[in-house]
Amino acid sequence: MTEAGYSGTPLAKKLRIKPGHVVALRHVPADWPVPDLPDGVRLDARPDARPEEADVVLAFYRAAADVRDDAAGLVAALRPASCLWLLWPRRAAGHTSDITDTELRAVMLPLGVVDVKVAAVGEDWSGLAFVWRKENRPTR
Repeated sequence: MTEAGYSGTPLAKKLRIKPGHVVALRHVPADWPVPDLPDGVRLDARPDARPEEADVVLAFYRAAADVRDDAAGLVAALRPASCLWLLWPRRAAGHTSDITDTELRAVMLPLGVVDVKVAAVGEDWSGLAFVWRKENRPTR
């Protein structure tokens, strides 16, 4: 899939995926079309994919309660320079979900991360990217 959406930016680039990266896919829908990826990218779509080993984490959710349940663990495992994308069904595509970018910020910002990008991630998913705030970034 080379879908770029309205921005014209290839999806892998929009998601901050670079050559040689490890990408952890959490709760990925079976029908989600993985974008064309740069050389050397390794996808980890195992049910127990480990965010602490990933440069980019793509975590798909349909319910806000599930995000709240997973948030602290995802952030705690996030490497200092990694990017965490939380993805939810796009209302603009006719999907329903109780997840909003406002809800995600309310859950995530107190955990020490900051949102850096919001984007359509294909036709059916919206995403909000989080990275560590500089003053909260772990030194591991």
